[in-house]
Amino acid sequence: MKIVRPAPDAPSSWFKSSYSNGAGGECVECTHVDGRLHVRDSKRAGGPMVAVRAYAWQAFIRVL
Repeated sequence: MKIVRPAPDAPSSWFKSSYSNGAGGECVECTHVDGRLHVRDSKRAGGPMVAVRAYAWQAFIRVL
């Protein structure tokens, strides 16, 4: 996992996590880029995002 700042050419196909409640609460957005999943706070789109390899994310959500 690494924390990255969005680049000018940052991914534009962000989608809300299925765990987000849609009522303006704790929301995260995700996108897939080059074998990594990027995760960011939906309320801070220009802020930092976390990038994890796809296989690591899959392992993480299996335990939820």
